[in-house]
Amino acid sequence: MTAGNDEGTTPGGLTERQVAEMFAGMNEVIRAGEEMRRVRAEMVTLFADAGWTQDRLARLAGMSQPAVSKQVSKPRAGEAADLSPDRDDTPWLEGRLWGLAEELSEALEDDAHCSRQVHALTRGRKRFSPQNVDALRRLVEADLRERAAELPGAYREAYDRIARGLDTGSGTDGAAGTEAGPASARRALARQIQRVRLRDAG
Repeated sequence: MTAGNDEGTTPGGLTERQVAEMFAGMNEVIRAGEEMRRVRAEMVTLFADAGWTQDRLARLAGMSQPAVSKQVSKPRAGEAADLSPDRDDTPWLEGRLWGLAEELSEALEDDAHCSRQVHALTRGRKRFSPQNVDALRRLVEADLRERAAELPGAYREAYDRIARGLDTGSGTDGAAGTEAGPASARRALARQIQRVRLRDAG
């Protein structure tokens, strides 16, 4: 890693524009609670470790350079987050499903079967219990089946991969120390990444 390299590497194959979009989406909801602050902090640390300069991260994240410096200098509790889209821990898969459902709902102008469930999860009226996740899956499946002609093929491809991961039961809840951050933070991060990837695929 070269600290002075403004380009650095690109974890998960993300471009600067994609990262900027992710940060912008997070900044829109940053006041809603500390959860998104933790997600943003995790991303700042991740990209700093990949060689992105603090000035660049401050610009993309809408943060001051001293705030970025303070975050980067904090002791690490564990391994940095993995941005691979094919991670198989349960919170990550749930976050991908959440992001897919949000994009699907927007694409269908809130006329999707999953829209009400998505809004309830996003606003905190429902939690990510196994029952609510199963309900969201059924609603997303119905939208993909009934409205396939109106949706990009990337939506079905993403859902099939998410569903396979959830069905195999190989995912963990992240209790092991090798997982970075609490389940809720990983879920929120996966949600953001899934949305960015679907927008680019479309």
